[in-house]
Amino acid sequence: MLFSQRGYDTVSVREVVEEAGVTKPTLYHYFDSKRGLLDALLKREEGRLLSSLLQAAIYKRDIVLTLENIARALFDASIRHPDFYRMQIAMLFSPPESDSHLAMLPFVNQQYEIIEEVFIQAAQDHGNLRGRHKRYASGFLGTINAMIGLSLEGELDLTEEVVYLTVHQFLHGIFS
Repeated sequence: MLFSQRGYDTVSVREVVEEAGVTKPTLYHYFDSKRGLLDALLKREEGRLLSSLLQAAIYKRDIVLTLENIARALFDASIRHPDFYRMQIAMLFSPPESDSHLAMLPFVNQQYEIIEEVFIQAAQDHGNLRGRHKRYASGFLGTINAMIGLSLEGELDLTEEVVYLTVHQFLHGIFS
């Protein structure tokens, strides 16, 4: 996947069609533009990831279990689709006005909102979480993405032990 290897903004339409073995008119017929191709790719992948994340984020009054389920779901998504996950992280941190960042932002915001809702619900059981849900969702997703980044670079295997350690390291910070 060229976008994952070199970044969306640096890949030309010519390179995309050569890699795919199609012509420019074919790409434009089906996707209207390079951005249309990106939007179609994001729509396909976001369905998979968000469905898994929504299922993992069902809060049953056990914050540890719920966060472990979320970490596991995102780790599994990065293992199953490493090119997409690498692209997602890169695009999120691309320049704010770039096509890649603007395309990825709604998708990543949905992830934050799902995780944020867990912290909102958990605040009923853990009073010290009240009013901090945005920071906690951002911090937790950042922690998970840092672990995934290490995995994508071959520095870490995303094992059950890493799920446990990631969640408990994060929780130690917010409950202490």
